[in-house]
Parts: sequence; structure tokens; C-alpha cells
Amino acid sequence: MQIIDGKKTASEIRAELKVKISELRESLNEVPGLVTILVGENPASKVYVNMKIKACAEIGMNSKLEKLDENISQEELLSIIESYNKNPLFHGILVQLPLPEHIDEDIVIESISPAKDVDGFHPVSVGKLVIGKDTFKSCTPYGIVELLRRYNIETKGKHVVVVGRSNIVGKPIANLMLQKEEGANSIVTICHSAAHDLSYFTKQADILIAAIGRANFITEDMVKENVVIIDVGINSIDDPSSKKGYRLVGDVDFENVSKKASYITPVPGGVGPMTIAMLLTNTFRAFQKIKSK
Repeated sequence: MQIIDGKKTASEIRAELKVKISELRESLNEVPGLVTILVGENPASKVYVNMKIKACAEIGMNSKLEKLDENISQEELLSIIESYNKNPLFHGILVQLPLPEHIDEDIVIESISPAKDVDGFHPVSVGKLVIGKDTFKSCTPYGIVELLRRYNIETKGKHVVVVGRSNIVGKPIANLMLQKEEGANSIVTICHSAAHDLSYFTKQADILIAAIGRANFITEDMVKENVVIIDVGINSIDDPSSKKGYRLVGDVDFENVSKKASYITPVPGGVGPMTIAMLLTNTFRAFQKIKSK
């Protein structure tokens, strides 16, 4: 069994981007720019945003935090987004979710220019992904594909079983693995809560991607020998032995499932760090695309 080290891989990607951005600064005196829009005081969102800003600074990318009051109107928010759509200094726009209840997330996402949709959530990006066109890929699924590629895990003709059907992970990773290209070209099954016997499907997986948000849900008896496990879940469970009183676990029972796996991502330190790395990658690509026009 080999651990798929997302933290190490993400660090390598950031180092590669840092070199490319340094070269851009020297040749063009310009660097990619990312604006993150945070509405309200959601504690988890503030942590994620700070991590993104820190990552931008680490690689020399221009970043800005647009912090807005939670009572801001939807019209005001849309106006601010439009100003960044037109701002040449920023090539990526990220609106941190969730948003307050009075704001329609779909309308907000659709207001972001597809050319700056570095989260890969815009319907144009999603549509292009489905039909196999070049587009921005959702960062977490993009990170999964990059992990499989960098660990030289064969995907062609392999049976990929995705447990979960969210718009953020389940649906896009299924579509990515379907594409007829290197690092994909897989046979894909999507499982969800309507399955009468989930283990019937998970036992068939050569590569199992768990993204359901239920702690230790995938157990040893639900997988076959030598399966590749990609655990997207991040769940908090009580742990009196921890100083915080809790610890983070994935959707997969790591201790027992790892005994049967050929490769497995840990939680934390697996898929999670890759999400920000691929956000930076998408922003770099947005800069390249905008500058090439």
C-alpha cells in the first residue's frame, strides 16, 4: 500500500508555479491576479480564504480579499463582481461559498465572466467539461486527476466508482474520468443514496472516489483487493485524546481499508491541499488565456 501524499504534491505544484510567475514578472512585468470575495463572517470560510491568500503570496501571485458585509444586497454584490470582470489586474474571481440565504448562489456564479471562472462552477465551464472542450475544471476534481497522473496510476479502461453526486465533486470528477484523454478514459459508475446495495458497486471499483461527507462510511468489506482509494471527505469526530477534543477523518475507514488498498489518500493531507494548488493553476491559466487574446 502506498500513501498518495497530496500535501507533498501540492507543494511541488506551487513550486512549479512560483518559477513560472517569476519568469512572467521578469519578461512582462506582470503576474496573475486573483480576487477572493468573502461575504459575511462564516468561520470556516475565513479560514479557507486566508489559506488561499497565503498560497498566492507564497508563489508571487497578486491577490486581493474583497470582504463584504453579510447584509449586502444581491445587486450590490453583482455590481462588485462585474467591476472585477472588467478589471485587467485580476484574471481569476472566486466568490467564497456558502453565501447568506438572501443571495442566490446560482445567479452569483453565473455573473462571473467564464474567462475568470477559476472555481470552474460557471455553467459554461461545466458544459464545456461535459463535452470535452478546454475549460476551467473544478479545483477538487482537477486535483484528484492530477494526483492520479503524478502517481502514474493507470486509469485507461479502469472502473472508477464515484460515491456522491454533488456539483462540486461527484458530477465533475465523473465527467473528467470519462474523457477520452490521458489520465482518464475510464469506465465510470456514480453511486448515491438511492442505491439499494452500495457495496455491490463499490466492490467493483478499481478506483474508488468517496465524496459523501459521512465519516468512515466506506469499510473494508465494501472494497476489493488492490483498490485505489481517493477519499475526498473531511469529517470531524469526537476524540477526547486530542487537545481540540476532535479529529478529522475521511469518508473511508482508513485504518482498515488501507490494508486492502494499493494506493490511498489520507485525511487530512490527501485531496484537500490539492484544491488550492489547482485554484492557483487555474488562475495562472486564466492569465495566459487572457493575455493570448
